[in-house]
Amino acid sequence: MADLHTDYLGLRLRSPLVASAGPFTGDVDRIGELQDAGIGAIVLRSLFEEQIEHETSEIDRLFSVHHESFGEALSFFPDVDGYNTGADAYLTLIEEAKARADVPIIASINGSNVGGWLRYARLLEDAGADAIELNLYTVAADPMIDGDMIESEQLELVGIVASETRVPVAVKISPFYSSLASFLSRLQQAGAAGVVMFNRFYAPDLDLDTLDIAPKISLSSPNELRLPLRWIGIAREFLDISIAGSTGVHGGHDAAKLILAGADVTMMTSALLFHGISYVHQVEEELLDWMREHDYRSVAEMRGAVSRDSAADPAAYERASYIGNITSYTSRFLGTHPLRLRR
Repeated sequence: MADLHTDYLGLRLRSPLVASAGPFTGDVDRIGELQDAGIGAIVLRSLFEEQIEHETSEIDRLFSVHHESFGEALSFFPDVDGYNTGADAYLTLIEEAKARADVPIIASINGSNVGGWLRYARLLEDAGADAIELNLYTVAADPMIDGDMIESEQLELVGIVASETRVPVAVKISPFYSSLASFLSRLQQAGAAGVVMFNRFYAPDLDLDTLDIAPKISLSSPNELRLPLRWIGIAREFLDISIAGSTGVHGGHDAAKLILAGADVTMMTSALLFHGISYVHQVEEELLDWMREHDYRSVAEMRGAVSRDSAADPAAYERASYIGNITSYTSRFLGTHPLRLRR
């Protein structure tokens, strides 16, 4: 049998299939099921600093609500015994996940300021997380803040967290940078142990009846694989850190493509929500079948075999193939389209 072992963030994984942050990875029972299904590592649901601060401020408000009242009212404190803020619940999740599963447990955090990132990263580390994933989920909506400032702040916080924690730090990013290749290189220089490509932004929708702006979550599709595929293939030649491919992984062939492009691991959430946790086993079998058919003995042998510097046509990862693709598609379309055939 082909060897599926891989290294990610300095951790040895039994498989390159990783459960990314999502509903299943926030529940201890589901975490146990993921391990039993054969997953290689688990990224816990994200801890959002804004949520923690909101919950903490609500407790402070409850304790101070009678502050201006007469003296006896100060004894009427609300009963908050057993009440956990988001941070407490998350730390408990890490501890329980570590007790239930023997695969690496990666904590995920999304902070709103450098101090918050560092404070909570240390807490996650102390709770037993094997690694930390910094989730750079930021919508650059302020026209007074330019791209250089945003990127500099992000690189600064990555450097601080990476230098002040003992566990490896991965950074989950979006594809929306003016020079993605440059930003990836600077992440490595800042001390990141790995990068996850890519984050998916959940865009709002409009309710035409109420005219409200409504949140809308759409699960990924296999077509979305091509964006991380391109950039992993490009980045593998100049990045020495770990690379995770995320978004669009719905089967074993998708995982094979990302590994061939240069990924160390591939991450899934939507596919598991579509098909259930047991689907991990099917994806693994599809990957193993493909490896046997193409005489690959290990993931290590596959990794980067078709990255940009190893591909027969390196320019295919860049815009050089744009004209060829458009011309080829146009020729096929005009040759089969009903309007064309009636002429």
